[in-house]
Order: sequence, then C-alpha cells, then structure tokens
Amino acid sequence: MLDGNAHSAVALDRVLLDHRVLDHGVADAALPGLLATRKTLPPKLFYDAEGCRLFGEITRLPEYYPTRTELALLRDIAVEAVSGLSTGSALVEYGASDETKARLLLDAGGLFTAYVPIDVAEGALDALTKRLHRSQPALRVHPVVADFLAPFALPGAVRGQPLTGFFPGSTIGNLDPDSAHRFLVTARRVLGEDSRFLVGVDLQKDPALLIPAYDDAQGVTAAFNLNLLRRLNREAAADFDLGGFAHRADWNADAGRIEMHLVSRRAQTVHVAGHRIRFAAGETIHTENSYKHTLTGFQDFARAAGWHPVQSWTDPARLFSVHLLAAGSLSVVK
Repeated sequence: MLDGNAHSAVALDRVLLDHRVLDHGVADAALPGLLATRKTLPPKLFYDAEGCRLFGEITRLPEYYPTRTELALLRDIAVEAVSGLSTGSALVEYGASDETKARLLLDAGGLFTAYVPIDVAEGALDALTKRLHRSQPALRVHPVVADFLAPFALPGAVRGQPLTGFFPGSTIGNLDPDSAHRFLVTARRVLGEDSRFLVGVDLQKDPALLIPAYDDAQGVTAAFNLNLLRRLNREAAADFDLGGFAHRADWNADAGRIEMHLVSRRAQTVHVAGHRIRFAAGETIHTENSYKHTLTGFQDFARAAGWHPVQSWTDPARLFSVHLLAAGSLSVVK
C-alpha cells in the first residue's frame, strides 16, 4: 500500500469511489508516480492483454528495428552462444511473453531440457506454455508469474540444473542505471555461481533512426502508451479522457535514452482510486525510458554488477548487440 510520503507529496482532495472496479495492486503501482511532482507511471503496467497485443504489433513495424535485428543476430549466433553448455541445462528467460527468441536457443543443439519463462502477464505465459507443450512436448516448461525486478524464487524443478539466463529485447534499457545494476546483481544471485547470462542490448545511434522506432507513422506506439490510461480507467477506478492526452517520444542526449511521455492537452483534473490529480496544459506523465549503450560501456556495466563479459556480437550495421556474460570466469571478452 502507499506510504505516508506518497500521500504527502501533493495535497489532494479525496473523492468517493463509485461503482468502477478498483484493483489495489494496479492502483498502488500507479499512484506514487502520479502523486509525484513530476508524474510517472511504471512500465510494467503496459502489459495487460491489450498492451501485449499492441506491443506485438510494434515489433512488426517497419520503424521498429530492434526486434527484427535481434532475431536475425540470434539466428546467426545461437549455436555459438550455447556452445560449452551441458546437456540438461535450463533456460531462464526474463520478461518472456513470447517464446520466439527463446526457441532459437532451445533449438540450438538440444542442450536445454527445461525452460522457465518469467513475466507479469499471466495470460501471455499461459498461451506460451500451451504452444510449447504442443510444439516441444519433451521440453519441461515452468512458467513463473512475477515482476522480475522484485524477489522471486525459481521453480524447485530446475534447481541443481545448469542455468542460462536470457534477457532479450534490450529490456534492460528500460531500467534506469541503478535499477539495471540491482537487476544484474540479483540475477547473478538467482541464477547461481556457474551460470551464464545472454543479454540483448540496443546500441547508441542517430536519433533520426531512434525516434521513429518509438513514434511510428501508424500510431501503434501511441496507442500502446495511451492504453496505460485505459487500463487505469478499467482497473484503478480512474476517469482519464484518452483524448485529453497525446503520445510523445524524445531523445535525451544527456542521459543517453529515449523517453516516452503522455502529454496533457489541456488543464484538467483526473480521479484515480479516490484521488483527485490535477494536470496543467502541457504537463506530462513519463511512462518509459529506453537507454542506449555502447559495447564497451555495457561490458563495464556488467563487470560492475559481478558478471564476466565473455563475448559480444553485433549485426553488420551495429544497431544492436547481444552479450554473453558468465558468473564465473570463462574467458576474456571477444
């Protein structure tokens, strides 16, 4: 639940809740940022059923280079990336709402006998598990419904197996540097001393290429961003007027990140879970960051979290990278 600091951040009037549904988990995730001086929403709220569907559309857009570039790269390096693993290993994927990328590793040499997809989207995990049971009946699938940034335990069925973590999609770029460091430290502890970790990392490039990837001509990313407000209306007793907010993507050169915002088109008041929240015209809700890295910069970042960089790969245009990290010292980075 909200602590006293969140309540005291802004003086708000209480309003009576009406018949709208109130999911306390969603409301408690949303309110601290909405009550802050600079309003924010956590990206994990993107991924209700409609958010997952819209993100799937985003990955197929011509402007959105990361997914197709990473897939092509993984196809090229999959066998090399899993070389040296023991037969009977388990693949642990963080943020796994779709198995497409994981299958490239699962099919590379048949070394994995178990797969642990971790995600907050329970429906997507259920669908993923059913697909894999049909297509790969010998593979043991152990889905974990969890926010991988919070404490969670791996299924007992994979304890004792050699573990390889997998974090594709440059999702690590959605975490601020402190959160990303904590995540890498925690992942090393969860995966264990003899584990490996394969991480997809988007690279720094011309903003003229970056910004359209987050503000496409068809407006799919805008719909994805605005769906946050639709979800709060449905699940957090909110009354956002979706027409009163616009999607915006900016390149923050100083921070090295793309920022997504929802911009209030006018002065307005919105109610969320019994709180009255005022917006000035032009005021934004900061909904997501996507940090971009250099190869050596990410390797140094991984070292600071206790991982040993083993090898890094990029596509020919150097748009995207995949990094193999080891909890133990396997070899020098290539």
